[in-house]
Amino acid sequence: AAMSRKKLQQLVDSLAPSARHFNKTEVEQLIKLFNVLVANSSNRFAGIGFDRNFFTHTLHTEFGLTDDMIMDRVFRTFDRDNDSCISVVDWVKGLSVFLRGTLEERIKYCFEVYDLNGDGYISREEMFQMLKNSLVKQPSEEDPDEGIKDLIDIALKKMDYDHDGKLSLTDFEKAVKDENLLLEAFGPCLPDMK
Repeated sequence: AAMSRKKLQQLVDSLAPSARHFNKTEVEQLIKLFNVLVANSSNRFAGIGFDRNFFTHTLHTEFGLTDDMIMDRVFRTFDRDNDSCISVVDWVKGLSVFLRGTLEERIKYCFEVYDLNGDGYISREEMFQMLKNSLVKQPSEEDPDEGIKDLIDIALKKMDYDHDGKLSLTDFEKAVKDENLLLEAFGPCLPDMK
């Protein structure tokens, strides 16, 4: 069912302050897009939001993300209340950072995506899991895992400022501020340029 003009306006007004990178017109467009996508989806939250499958399909088709593990983590960063459903609030707030976040916000977002177990660190094991998925294996390689382990050593040498063998948010932030290209060091989790 289409949302009444008044209801839409109330939703825009309530969401606009927390989606500070969008103006009210843009927030309204995002809500309308959300409603169209939800109406066209046949997921188990039909009418109120997206389930994981529909959300990852949208990440893939609209934003060019391809890695299933990373898309699953993006889902978790959008799904703030952990109810396995992306509501309109999750959608607008999430896209505010995803599409227009400041460097600080995107650093925090990427860190959350890469911190697979949510313990506040990106460990060697987590780096390995993500890089294993995102690197193309050459058939000629004896042991492709060796190359990944070398990459992890390089990453830690460059980013692990307190030398504890894992990356804290502070390490990650400092590394990315020194070299912006490191923002998506462990796999693409932001929209592609188009």
